[in-house]
Amino acid sequence: MSAIRLQGQAFEFFQHIQQAWQSNTLQRLIFSQYQGEEANLQKLMIRPITLKDELQLQVVYRYQTKDIAKNYTWQEFESLSSDWLMQFKQSNLFTDQAEFQLKLKKQQWQLTQTQIKTTKHTASNQQENINTAQQHNRQKQRWIEQDRQFLQLLGVTDQKHQIIPSMSRKWKQINKFVEIFAGAVNQAGFTENQNLHVVDFGSGKGYLTCAVYDYLQAHQFAPQVTGVELRQELVDFCQNVATQSDFQHLQFFQGDVRSYQPEQTDVMIALHACDIATDFAIHTGIRLDTKVIMCAPCCHKELRPQMQSPSVLSPMLGYGVHMGQQAEMLTDTIRALFLQAYGYETKVLEFVSLEHTSKNKMILATKKRNAENQPNQKVLQQIADLKAFYGIRNHALENLLKDMPVDDRHGCAC
Repeated sequence: MSAIRLQGQAFEFFQHIQQAWQSNTLQRLIFSQYQGEEANLQKLMIRPITLKDELQLQVVYRYQTKDIAKNYTWQEFESLSSDWLMQFKQSNLFTDQAEFQLKLKKQQWQLTQTQIKTTKHTASNQQENINTAQQHNRQKQRWIEQDRQFLQLLGVTDQKHQIIPSMSRKWKQINKFVEIFAGAVNQAGFTENQNLHVVDFGSGKGYLTCAVYDYLQAHQFAPQVTGVELRQELVDFCQNVATQSDFQHLQFFQGDVRSYQPEQTDVMIALHACDIATDFAIHTGIRLDTKVIMCAPCCHKELRPQMQSPSVLSPMLGYGVHMGQQAEMLTDTIRALFLQAYGYETKVLEFVSLEHTSKNKMILATKKRNAENQPNQKVLQQIADLKAFYGIRNHALENLLKDMPVDDRHGCAC
C-alpha cells in the first residue's frame, strides 16, 4: 500500500515521519493497540540504526511471549508503514523537536502535537551536565565503548551512540559484569593473544555474551565465545547481531546446561540458571576444569522442603520469609564450599539484578593455580556439618560430583 492512500490526519502523521527521517531528527516510532489478524502481535517499536555505514530502521515486533527484530531500508519501511498505520489504533512519533500522536477515536483519526521546549538556560544547563559527565567518564575506566555496533543492534544505544534512557539500567549491568569478568580473567592468569573459550548458558538476548566477546577482542585475546539459549527465536536474533557486528567467533546454539555439553571451556557463565540448573552449571565447570565459573542463581527450591529448623533458630525461621532467605543462603553457601573443595577461590558478591529476577547474588570462582588434585576433606566436612545441622539429605551438586569419573572429579591433568 502506498502512503498516498492515507488520508487526512493519518497522511499528515506519515509526512511528519518522512520529514523526521529526512532531517535526521527521528528518535523512535511506536505503533500500538494492534487490530490486525496476526496472532499475538501487540506493538511495533522502531528506531534508526546504522549498519555498515548505512542508516536503516530497526523494527522490533513485540508479541505476547517474544520479540523479533528486522531491519529495513527507508524504501522498504515506507512501503510497509501505511499498512501499519491502518492496523494499529495508536501511533507515537518522537523527534528531536516534538512528539506526535495519531489515535483512532470513534472511527476518526486525531492527531496531536507536543513541542519540546528548550530554553537557552536549559540548553546551557544540559551542556554543562554533558561536560561534567564527560569529565567524569574520562576519570574512570571504560569497560565497553559506547559506540560499539552491537549496543545499537541490541537497542542499548541510538544511532548517535547515546544510551537510550530506558536502557540505562541494562548499560550499568553490562559494564558491571564486564568489570567482574575482566578481574576474574586477570586473576586466572590469562594473557593477551591467548585463545580463550567462553560458554554462556542462558544467554538470553545476548547483551552480556556480546559484551564479553567485544571486551576480549578489544584486549587482544583470541576469543571463542558460545551463547546457549533455549528459545530458538533469541538464538536467531543473537546470531544475526553477531554477524552484523562482525563477531566472527561468536556463535549461538539452542539448548541449555543439560543438553549442550562443551568439550572444553576456559570461562563458564550461567546467569539465568534457576533452581538446580545452577548445580548442573557448576558441575560442568568443575568437570571441565574450567578456570573461571560465574553463576547468578535466580531461584532456590531444592533445600527448603528438606530444611528442619534447629531449636535455637526456630523463633527466627518460624517466619516464612526468613526461612526462604535462609534456604537461599544455605544453598549458595554449599555451592561455594564445593567449589572451594575442588580447588577454586570463591566469592559470593552482589551483582546488578537481571531483568527477570530481583536476585542480585553472584558466585564467582577462579581456579587456584596450585590446586590439589584431591578434594579438600576439611571443606567437605564443613558441608557435611551444615547439612546435618539443617537436616539436609540431598543436594544436587553433591550428587552430580559423586557421579563424576575419578579423573574428572579430581581435575587430574595426568
